[in-house]
Amino acid sequence: MTTVQILLPDALAQEAEQAGLLASETVARMLREQLKARRGEQLLEAVRRMSSEPEPPAMTPEEVTSELKAMRAELREKRIG
Repeated sequence: MTTVQILLPDALAQEAEQAGLLASETVARMLREQLKARRGEQLLEAVRRMSSEPEPPAMTPEEVTSELKAMRAELREKRIG
């Protein structure tokens, strides 16, 4: 377990304490919820960015074969070199 110390205005700290919001379990739950929400927001932003990009043209089977051959040659060169 990690101990975390935060500075809060007195009135806020008192109100939060009275509401039971400063209990370790409560703070841990709130942090988990916030982290989950942020991950969701980041995912949505990534989807928005991806959807705004034009889709690259599809490769022909010949282009795929050529790329695979080039990749295999590069891997062989790295193993040998």
